[in-house]
Amino acid sequence: MATEQGSDRGGERTPTAPEKPVAETVVERVTHSDVPAICQLYKKVWESEPPGLPAELGKAWQPTPLEFTSRMEGVTYFAARRGGHLVGVLGCELRQGSCHLVHLAVDPEGRRHGVATALVSAVVEWARRANATAIWADPLGRFHAASSLLKKLGFAESGVLHRHAWNEDVHLLERVL
Repeated sequence: MATEQGSDRGGERTPTAPEKPVAETVVERVTHSDVPAICQLYKKVWESEPPGLPAELGKAWQPTPLEFTSRMEGVTYFAARRGGHLVGVLGCELRQGSCHLVHLAVDPEGRRHGVATALVSAVVEWARRANATAIWADPLGRFHAASSLLKKLGFAESGVLHRHAWNEDVHLLERVL
């Protein structure tokens, strides 16, 4: 008896469509020409977050191009691209010999594909070349995925600031270089 799957002899199956290859993630330092795309990415990311974020927090994390350009002073930003499209951004700043991670954002459609890992890895290498002794991050407690990712990449939780930012807990994570 034959079916849509082929004969009943086992083994024979209809060929499936080949999986679409995922473009390689390329991480580079941000230039001023990237600013509009970065602002669009932040807007997309924070508008897609679950409800319950304080309104002022969402507004602060969706800068205009002028606000973002001002943020760039003293902060080195890295952009992740796939197939030429911006899919993630991460900033880092040197403070008293250590490197602080700031403003991580990954396109919701590109999550769980190594984008944040590629960004953090690029920053770790940059921090080593800048002779930083440690890297630290301070995600809000509600962002469990960020904390889990950083722990997977060798960061250890070193403290919690309760109701520190926008009445939210902040987790301090550090990786000694």
